[in-house]
Amino acid sequence: MTDVRNLHPLEVKLLRYAEKDADLTSEKIIEALGYKVGQCNQAFSWLSAKGCLEETSRRTVVLYELTELGRVQAEQGTPAMRIFNLLKGGKQMELPEIRETLGLEQSDIGSAYGSLAKSGVCAMTEDKKAYLKTEELPKALSDTAELLKKGLNGALEESSLTDEEKSVMSQISKKRGASGSPYKVSEREEVVYRITEEGLEAKKAVLEANITGEEIGVLTPQILAAGTWKNASFRPYGLDAPVSRLIPGRHNPYGNYIQWVKDKLTSLGFEEFDGPLVENEFWNGDALFMPQFHSARDIHDVYYVKDPVHCREIEEPWLSNVARAHENGGDTGSRGWNYKFDHEFTRRQVLRSQGTVLSAHQLTKCKKPGKYFGVVRCFRYDEVDATHGADFYQTEGIVIGKDANLKELLGLLRMFATEIAGATEYKYVPGYFPFTEPSIEIHIKHPKLGWFELGGSGIFRPEVTKALGVDEPVLAWGLGIDRMALMNLGLSDIRDLFTPDIESVRTRRGN
Repeated sequence: MTDVRNLHPLEVKLLRYAEKDADLTSEKIIEALGYKVGQCNQAFSWLSAKGCLEETSRRTVVLYELTELGRVQAEQGTPAMRIFNLLKGGKQMELPEIRETLGLEQSDIGSAYGSLAKSGVCAMTEDKKAYLKTEELPKALSDTAELLKKGLNGALEESSLTDEEKSVMSQISKKRGASGSPYKVSEREEVVYRITEEGLEAKKAVLEANITGEEIGVLTPQILAAGTWKNASFRPYGLDAPVSRLIPGRHNPYGNYIQWVKDKLTSLGFEEFDGPLVENEFWNGDALFMPQFHSARDIHDVYYVKDPVHCREIEEPWLSNVARAHENGGDTGSRGWNYKFDHEFTRRQVLRSQGTVLSAHQLTKCKKPGKYFGVVRCFRYDEVDATHGADFYQTEGIVIGKDANLKELLGLLRMFATEIAGATEYKYVPGYFPFTEPSIEIHIKHPKLGWFELGGSGIFRPEVTKALGVDEPVLAWGLGIDRMALMNLGLSDIRDLFTPDIESVRTRRGN
């Protein structure tokens, strides 16, 4: 049995109105109780959920409603009708003169005259003046005028139109109420409800308890000031009733985290760099002294751009410098990789596969000494799991200076592990990268995932720096900021950073 004391006033009034075996529709409730459409839907939904109402039928109703343009044309006439009336009596006028006289747009005049000429009503003299070939009003114009006037009384249901009217309506109506159309087409569901036995019992209880739906639910300052509360009835107030949940707006926690990392690095004196998602093989690998036959540059790791396949050109002198470094070491003091540098391959366009490509760009324009960083999105063909993604963010950075050394690099890695990732356990692991020597990986221990790598780092080799115009030592790192966020945000799956579940965004802690 429904507890009628907790019914909303909208439900109470609807129950008192409902009769056994009588159909209930939105139109009836709006007319009888003065509800708005939204209030009808709420009352129907609430009472149906309580078992007091049941749906008996449902149908889709197509409605045609006049737009603002349609109302104007219903009162003043369509452009074609106005041209017809203007030219009656044997008048001959040029189209610009007609437009100025009627105050219509040039496009409306052209379209209306075209339809009149096509139907054989209008024609043009040799001196470009329009005239009527017949003064008998075309049926299409009269039918359109009648249909427009009919719409002034309210929306028209498709089922109420004749086949002939439907044909005319198809020419002057558009869905979603296009501004250039006299009628807009809309659809709505017409649902019919009836009161159930349980609803009848609830109605009886409402009547016996003398609940009218006019009871005061909220005591406002106006009611207090007017004193109307003295003789009013109040809805019962339940102290144990659940309160509405407040959901304040907030930023995405991962977005906040990335911004926090940027702010922290900026506060340490680093300058931020950025670049395009689409790079070429030159900057993505060649400039980093990665041989063009290196396994990491295979199609299984890099996403190639289909169109255009190649960039137009590579900047000089960097192209020549890097090519020599690959072939014979150039002036870097190295023997290079001893192969023929492929100038066609180096122009091949790819999605950026590592943030270090931006460090290579920065070397050509950096200040010395200088400190730079970026938080950039990268793409690699990889199997997605708790710590890997096909696209991911890296925090990339370089430190340039005569005094830059390995001890300073280790200190930076420790900062990323402990302060930015929030790990309590970390370790340095020897690594290998074609563009750094020595090379170090930084690993952290996750409470659930165990040990995993944050990324790589090292000191750029002369084959990288000298070819790009830098003689000083350059510290470099490229760390997975997604993985650091796992630890910092208390997550155990990298995919949760990009979840479409809005609830997790509302409840997840963040910086």
